Amino acid sequence: AAPALLVCPTSIVGNWQREFDRFSPNLAVTVHHGSNRAADDAFVTQVGTSDVVITTYQVAVRDRDLLESTDWNSIILDEAQNIKNPSTKQAKAVRALQAPRRIALTGTPVENRLTELWSIMEFLNPGYLGSFESFQSGFAIPIERYHDPKTTDNLREMIRPFVLRRMKTDRSIISDLPEKMEMKVYCNLTTEQATLYEAVVQEMLERAETAEGIQRRGIVLGGLTRLKQICDHPALFLHDKTTFGGRSGKIERLDEMLEAVLESGERALIFTQFAEFGGLLEGYLCERFGTAVLYLHGRTPRAKRDAMVQQFQQPGGPPLFILSLKAGGTGLNLTAANHVFHLDRWWNPAVENQATDRAFRIGQTRDVQVRLMISSGTLEEQIDRLIEEKMALADQVVGKGEDWIGSLSTDQLRELLTLRRDAVEV
Repeated sequence: AAPALLVCPTSIVGNWQREFDRFSPNLAVTVHHGSNRAADDAFVTQVGTSDVVITTYQVAVRDRDLLESTDWNSIILDEAQNIKNPSTKQAKAVRALQAPRRIALTGTPVENRLTELWSIMEFLNPGYLGSFESFQSGFAIPIERYHDPKTTDNLREMIRPFVLRRMKTDRSIISDLPEKMEMKVYCNLTTEQATLYEAVVQEMLERAETAEGIQRRGIVLGGLTRLKQICDHPALFLHDKTTFGGRSGKIERLDEMLEAVLESGERALIFTQFAEFGGLLEGYLCERFGTAVLYLHGRTPRAKRDAMVQQFQQPGGPPLFILSLKAGGTGLNLTAANHVFHLDRWWNPAVENQATDRAFRIGQTRDVQVRLMISSGTLEEQIDRLIEEKMALADQVVGKGEDWIGSLSTDQLRELLTLRRDAVEV
């Protein structure tokens, strides 16, 4: 019989290998990835002796002709949101693969726009939801723009036969999963942070006032990134590595909470969207607590990622694991931790929830405490309020990402970004 093809992100190839070894040790599993992967006749021979072939989304693009010319029994996409943009090479390469059975696994079928759902369904059942253009006009615009309940119900009914939804909170399905407790931790800015924050806001508003179109949008979005860096730590914004302690309200609060975690003999995952910040934190926390600290980011080689995960999951492994949100936010199984810290807010709650689920997943035996760290009186507090509103729409799969902020008027930006003075440490 023809083998199954499993396509997944690079970071979880090793995880899939281990799961097959654990649950289906009799299956012949081949990994088609890396510079020494088989090609041409060698690949054909390899496929002929395999029950399952594991590859990655990147290799699906590079080896498109090879994979497309193979008869597959079934194709499974893990973290299927990787094909959410239907016009990318990745999505086109995956849709070109042929098999009588297709499965897409994802915790977030829609992160920002309904067209992401169309892209996944177009892989599963080509043509079922119509063309991209007809879906956009018939479903996406009425639901996203006008919140049309009838159209929402129609779409839900259309996809219902093809969606098997499993919620970790559904006790009839998973009776032994513990609770997830999410709390917001508000931190004041230090005087240094407040001074930098106000200077960046002032400069951004002045430049935005005289700019238009794409240039203005770039000024605003670039300014938002700088403000988020300042809320994390002045050293991240200034690229200044001289002194780390005592300069950030968030880090002082993180210190206190990690001290309690370590005293109780428990472990924590720490997520940040800034890779540079993760590097600064690694050295600081290692010295501050005198313990091993792991750090996984986008440039961590796959073999090293796998080794880090195994090291962390072992009894007595390192108690602290820093992960960049994009590189470590999906696919990994890190149930040795029962504390999760989000140091900076992502505009998309689905991305944050996926990261949290590295610890809150099947196999977790303890309650998981999730802390969302927010700089009081800053754009982070305002964005948190907007995220709450967005999450209320999440079941209708509606969202926009952060681009909308670039379209705000200067007065609206001033209202969103101006620092509340009572939120600064004196």
